[in-house]
Amino acid sequence: MTPDPKDNLKFEIGHVLFIDIVGYSKLLITQQSEQLQKLKEIVRSTEQFRLAEAEGKLLRLPTGDGGALVFRTNPEAPVLCAVEVSKAIKSHPELRVRMGIHSGPVNEVTDLNEQANMAGAGINLAQRVMDCGDAGHILLSKHVADDLEHYPRWQPYLHDLGECEVKHGVRIGLVSFYADGFGNPELPGKLRAMTKHQAKRRLAMIVVILLALIAIVTGVTLCSRGSKLTIAPPDKSIAVLPFENRSEDKANAYFADGIQDEILTRLSKIADLKVISRTSTEHYKSAPENLPEIAKQLGVAHIVEGSVQKSGDAVRVNVQLIKAANDSHLWADTFDRKLTDIFAVESEVAKTIAEQLQAKLTGQEEQVIAAKSTDNPDAYDAYLRGLAYVQKTARSSANDVAAQKYLREAVRLDPKFALSWALLSFVDATGYISLSLQPTTELREEARQAAETALNLQPDLGEALIANGYFHYACLKDYDTAERYFEQARQLMPNSSLIPQSMAYLLRRKGQWDRSESYFIDAERLDPRNVGLSIQHALSYISLRRFPDALRKLDQVLNMTPDDPYPVALKASIAQLEGDLPRAAALLAPLHPSAENTQVLETQAYQAILERQTASIILRLQEILADPDPALGYNIGDLRFYLGWAQEVAGDHAAAQESWRRVRNELEPLLKEQSGNYLLISALALTDVGLGDKAAALTLAENAMAGNPIEKDAVIGARPLEILARVAAQIEEPDRAIAAIQKLLSIPYSGPMTRQLPLTPALLRLDPMFDPLRNDPRFQKLCQEQLK
Repeated sequence: MTPDPKDNLKFEIGHVLFIDIVGYSKLLITQQSEQLQKLKEIVRSTEQFRLAEAEGKLLRLPTGDGGALVFRTNPEAPVLCAVEVSKAIKSHPELRVRMGIHSGPVNEVTDLNEQANMAGAGINLAQRVMDCGDAGHILLSKHVADDLEHYPRWQPYLHDLGECEVKHGVRIGLVSFYADGFGNPELPGKLRAMTKHQAKRRLAMIVVILLALIAIVTGVTLCSRGSKLTIAPPDKSIAVLPFENRSEDKANAYFADGIQDEILTRLSKIADLKVISRTSTEHYKSAPENLPEIAKQLGVAHIVEGSVQKSGDAVRVNVQLIKAANDSHLWADTFDRKLTDIFAVESEVAKTIAEQLQAKLTGQEEQVIAAKSTDNPDAYDAYLRGLAYVQKTARSSANDVAAQKYLREAVRLDPKFALSWALLSFVDATGYISLSLQPTTELREEARQAAETALNLQPDLGEALIANGYFHYACLKDYDTAERYFEQARQLMPNSSLIPQSMAYLLRRKGQWDRSESYFIDAERLDPRNVGLSIQHALSYISLRRFPDALRKLDQVLNMTPDDPYPVALKASIAQLEGDLPRAAALLAPLHPSAENTQVLETQAYQAILERQTASIILRLQEILADPDPALGYNIGDLRFYLGWAQEVAGDHAAAQESWRRVRNELEPLLKEQSGNYLLISALALTDVGLGDKAAALTLAENAMAGNPIEKDAVIGARPLEILARVAAQIEEPDRAIAAIQKLLSIPYSGPMTRQLPLTPALLRLDPMFDPLRNDPRFQKLCQEQLK
């Protein structure tokens, strides 16, 4: 009987902590009861236990002499819980406890007593890991240790033990987790029992492996300080570089890009491979000379290069698979086909590469690789043209509109083209939430219909699940439903960086900042050179006011794109938040952004306002706004608001009033169709208060707070509250202003203007909008507080 594919979706990744009391069976019955009760009290008192249980993300499995905790939160949760338990039992020497941790597939079931239970390899292996330890040990599977290796704070506590043989001759990789105050630094007895011959063989093998890895560039490297190991990339890891367009018509570049993307996408659906996302490979040349260095940057062992030549309905595709360490060709082939056969080429290439890397394919994966998304070559061509706009590095309204045009054409030509429906919905939903498209009711409805159509046409299409997840996340703010769609999609697209990236964004909206960060790290592993992803990670740190972490992340971005002014402007924004205006000025001085760089321009304008020296920025903004590009949309009003603010700070009240009147005239009509556009609300509310219309300003802020409360959106839910604080300060309602500021300083959030900065005590001291509060002792106290 063929299993129902839907049954597979019941499995999820659980992060399991297995605990038992060593020597439990030798204790007296009363001692067993006492120790088990004490262990339960310790475990239940840990912060990780309480947090996960409060979120409904924890399942407990009693085992008689201990138990298993299945965390459905993040990979760090069982480790943090184990550390808490290990520290607590130091005060109870009678408790001899060992712990094992593994992340793996688990399945929620109902036992004979109709109680919720968990089964699956994830739990079984966690117990095997624990069984290898002695009292005091916290042992991790190698899989968990590899995940923790991405967290700098855990790296010093990971101590590789090699392999341990468990039941049925199975050998599992173990890592001991310890430091002063927790864990057990002693070698487990099972490993000490290795014979001298086995130990010598193991040592010899390690030496050979180390020498071999050192001999190739991407191998193990020992840093001169800290003795940190950089592990060679997995053998089954791969990056697909941009394909060269060899067509006489250079406009066919979109076609070559599309073939590359389709091959990459098919490979990424093979769970046994590690496949780097396109956003990390698109910056490289089609056939670069420094393959070993590129492979090292991307963390892979193999590179795929290719070229595409299209002439009429004839297509030639050249592909080669290269082992990056020594630049040796493992496989190469040329395919001459008709355009109607292009899907067969993409499938054959993906399957051959998987075979060359000895990747194991499930039956479902073989079907996915062989799938043909449309029989209409014109629809496929339109889809590839739309895809090319989606994949452009710079997200813009113009690119999104062009993508919509071609994707709509693709589904018109083939209404059963599920992949194109899914991408159309994704463009609509991402444009809706990022405001690169006008967030109208019509746009939201198209996103819904396209997502549902894709899923109805092809229920097992990962892209369709992602589209439905993004629609619920971006358009409905239904985060729980979105999360379920993303989790289902991950079963079908194990190498998609978009899924952990989407989860990172979603979870910070839910206020689950720690879980969000773990997904950022997961996404960056598959997409290490995605500038947009890294900037979003930095913005999360800024929202949390973790400025050193944000600066480190922005420096990583600048290593990838040294000429990008936006990360530099963000570093200047952090200096502003810390009250260091000279450092901010030094960072901003070399930047000469174009009118499209509104975020950089606004950062420069805000700097001038904080310095209260606005003459130069007034001239610059007037120059830009003299003949603004209509494509800037509401950003024109944003820049004009800053012009009015700068003029007001300069003492030119009449000019400020004129600028603000133009802002109101330009933005008010847009608000009728974009009632949820927080940027419009921010600019209009502050414009109204500048024009003396206090009631209108308060109404906008209060309506925005009611429509998007902090409890529903931890990132932007606080934005209306900051607008209220600014409005209340300006209209001399200090009680409301100070209450709002107190709340804002106590929570992480993303600020209301395009610059997305939260308030800090240092910023309160500098921002002219809060001048009416300067003499209030409560405000003075807030300005002197330290960040928590």
